Amino acid sequence: MTSLPLPAHHPALSASDPELAALVGAEERLQAETLRLIPSENYVSHAVLEASGTVLQNKYSEGYAGRRYYEGQQNIDQVERLAIGRAKALFGVDHANVQPYSGSPANLAVYLAFAEPGDTVMGMALPMGGHLTHGWGVSATGTWFRGVQYGVRHDTGLIDFDEVRDLALKERPKVIFCGGTALPRTIDFAAFAEIAREAGAVLVADVAHIAGLIAGGAHPSPVPHADVISTTTHKTLRGPRGAMLMCREQYAKPLDKAVFPGLQGGPHNQTTAAIAVALHEAGLPSFRDYAHAVVANARALADALLARGFDLVSGGTDNHLILMDLTPKDVPGKVAAKALDRAGIVVNYNTVPYDPRKPFDPSGIRIGTPSLTSRGLGTQHMAAVADWIDRGVTAARTGDEAALATIRAEVADLMAAHPAPGIPV
Repeated sequence: MTSLPLPAHHPALSASDPELAALVGAEERLQAETLRLIPSENYVSHAVLEASGTVLQNKYSEGYAGRRYYEGQQNIDQVERLAIGRAKALFGVDHANVQPYSGSPANLAVYLAFAEPGDTVMGMALPMGGHLTHGWGVSATGTWFRGVQYGVRHDTGLIDFDEVRDLALKERPKVIFCGGTALPRTIDFAAFAEIAREAGAVLVADVAHIAGLIAGGAHPSPVPHADVISTTTHKTLRGPRGAMLMCREQYAKPLDKAVFPGLQGGPHNQTTAAIAVALHEAGLPSFRDYAHAVVANARALADALLARGFDLVSGGTDNHLILMDLTPKDVPGKVAAKALDRAGIVVNYNTVPYDPRKPFDPSGIRIGTPSLTSRGLGTQHMAAVADWIDRGVTAARTGDEAALATIRAEVADLMAAHPAPGIPV
């Protein structure tokens, strides 16, 4: 195994808090050495990292640019306006709010803007690939609002829009969410928009997972169809851990009011700056190449897994994400995920549609290609990745720790040849 040196590029942190500095260094090494296949994770650039750690951290800025409650905003206002302008240009929207702290608060702001407690809201069921904040029962959104859920067809793993329409017309939700966390196929925003119009609902496209693919032209945009777009700014977009809300002009005031003062105080200005950097990077031709490579890699990896007998939900992927049911391999998802982690392959165990197992011990694992694509891996590497997964799942079933150690060494060698962006080595 190629052993990467422990990075030592944080002199102030090392001098002030060596214990924490050691943990940061260990995480740098872990991210550098392992094959990261969690589809919601990625690598940010040095520029995004630098922006996240600037003196903008020192400034309170409650309110919006030009309308603050604190003085000394001459530079902060420009930073926020820069991020807003880049978001509007990149996604082609009328209005953008870059202040939400993360994806869940962004979605909460949508509810605050367009629904009252007890109102009916509609989203994809969590076990089918939706998100907690789309009205699922254990979430505040399912507690404060009456959540109704749609799913996918048992035979195809695809959304049944006749069922979605019937449910929407019967329940008449105030808000309909489309999008989710484990959807391997292209989202038909136009079909959702037609249903939302019939039901008199506000359509919210939660594109947290695919925002980078949309920005890079590798997935259709919801902009012509959705009333509101919610997204995180990391994942495929390769920005900091933050969020944005975008919308048509008619929805701008209620959304802005819901974010501040409805849910939040001062924005995290250092994150706003890093979002601005990420949006600038996403407008470059190289980002477009990356977005299309993410999809090409995912499709190549799906084909290689299918050839090895894996059961993929919906039979494959159109985007960055693959969801596999390990029941035919006779290995629970959690057991497989932990074994693969020991093999240097980082995935997450995940429920699959109509999963008979419990959420904390499900049948599947979820993988994706954003991180490995950011490292420069291409379709020519996907057969090897599929082979490692296949061998790792087999080792999980048989308890072969030696095989897992061998895979980890092979993974580390390939990772050493493809340095991770943003990580000093």
